[in-house]
Amino acid sequence: MAEVSISVNQDEFCCSVCLDVLKNPVTVSCGHTFCMVCINNCWDQEDQRGIYSCPQCNETFTPRPVLQKNSLVAGILEKLKNMDLQAASPAGSGKVECDVCTGRKLRAVKSCLTCLASFCETHLKPHYEAPALNKHKLVKASKQLQEKICSQHDKPIEIYCKTDNSPICYMCTMHEHKGHDTVAAEAERTQKQSEIKEIQEKMQRRLQKKEKMLQELKVEINTLKISAQAAVEDSEKIFTEMIRSIEKKRSEVMELIRDQEETGLSEAEELLEKLEQQISDLKRKNTELNQLSQTEDHISFLQSFHTLCISSEPKDSSSISIHHQLSFDGVKKSLTDLKDRLEQFYNWEFSVVPAQSSTVGVLQTVSALEPKTRSDFLQYFCQLHLDPNTLHHYLSLTKNMKEVCSRGSEDRYPDHPDRFDYRNQVLSKESVCGRAYWEVYMNNLIGSISVSYKGISRKGDNESMFGRNDQSWSLERFSSNRPSFWHNNTETILTKRPPRRVGVYVDHRAGILSFYEISDTMTLLHTVQTTFTQPLYAGIRISTGSSVKLYDLVEIRSE
Repeated sequence: MAEVSISVNQDEFCCSVCLDVLKNPVTVSCGHTFCMVCINNCWDQEDQRGIYSCPQCNETFTPRPVLQKNSLVAGILEKLKNMDLQAASPAGSGKVECDVCTGRKLRAVKSCLTCLASFCETHLKPHYEAPALNKHKLVKASKQLQEKICSQHDKPIEIYCKTDNSPICYMCTMHEHKGHDTVAAEAERTQKQSEIKEIQEKMQRRLQKKEKMLQELKVEINTLKISAQAAVEDSEKIFTEMIRSIEKKRSEVMELIRDQEETGLSEAEELLEKLEQQISDLKRKNTELNQLSQTEDHISFLQSFHTLCISSEPKDSSSISIHHQLSFDGVKKSLTDLKDRLEQFYNWEFSVVPAQSSTVGVLQTVSALEPKTRSDFLQYFCQLHLDPNTLHHYLSLTKNMKEVCSRGSEDRYPDHPDRFDYRNQVLSKESVCGRAYWEVYMNNLIGSISVSYKGISRKGDNESMFGRNDQSWSLERFSSNRPSFWHNNTETILTKRPPRRVGVYVDHRAGILSFYEISDTMTLLHTVQTTFTQPLYAGIRISTGSSVKLYDLVEIRSE
């Protein structure tokens, strides 16, 4: 049978709702066809009425019809799609259309900067064949064709002005950009391309460095997790042993109390029995004396009187020793004192647990060697933040609580008992115990870097000034550019000028406080050996126009 050829167009297969080619076509009982999504959306809006209508002919249906795909229409649409694909490829999404094609536009292969138009292969032929068009500038097909033309002179943009950093046409070099440093756009592109290569190489090196840091950080995180888990297990074991030891002592004390109770009760019961017997004897003799006093016979009275009066005297009263108070107040007092001492010890030892497990002083039984290199010091790095509750009114903090600066004028903060009210000072939120290290940067070397007990006075002059009391130690440079170290109002002149960047190292148990100049090697500025009796806090004091910041460990390692 001969194949019947039917001429159809996709426009004949459009949905009357979305006005586009049918997608997943369905036909309702009135014979009209719609996209399944379109008709469902229409009928979803009619669910409340319960009556559904055809959007094209308004015929109504009750209940809501069940929709089935129209396979015949779907098949025809698929064939039309395949026929279009076999024909000359039209310009698709994102492609440049030919400006000459009528009807279905084909994809352009070149754009002409002279004609300011784009052409498909067929309509481009005159540019290759006609002598008048041979000299036209052809470029890769582009939708931004107008951007390649100078808006003032309608000439192709082929020149780059280095003076103004902008692409221009050759007419611009004679007017607006006359006398400027200009080069061909292609040459400038070549140079910029080489610069891009250099930038990419630098970025690649930075990327590799960051990736290495990332891997190191992941290893550290994993190590930290393993170390923390091991510390938890060890701590659990130690506390279990401590609890077991306390339980054992508790049992021993309970047993001791019961033994003392049994001994005391035995003695008391023996005394009770003697007293009861003596009371009974006294009552009996008292009765006999009453009877004697009532006897009328004088001879019988006198004969019995002597016997009864002698026997009424207690013979063993001196042998009975009475303890007026039998108690265990001594045991209670001893245990109370022990509890108070243990609580003081725990509060002291566990007042602050440093961020790094290697600095948990309470678990260290043997002190390691003192750090030498900066890498050694960074093992004890302590992340510190400045406490806004201690901040003087003339100072201000950054959001991350790492940097303090002088605001130059007083701006009252809410009243707080920890706030310094006389000196431009601030303390850290975190205290340090065991071994700790941090780094500080002073922008103009006018200030002091200190450590202090939390109990330092917040009011008055020398009472609250870092280094002028027995509560704080301070490395400072304020007057006459003379660097010095202060503690308990005693000054030590330093021979080396403190740098802008200073490292602070504390070994709390060993009583060591050291200040270092930060460079490839650690240069000691000053160190003291003392005995710390309380946790230490980092302190900063600055003058007007100064600022000081605490470094972050990530910031240090990224340098």
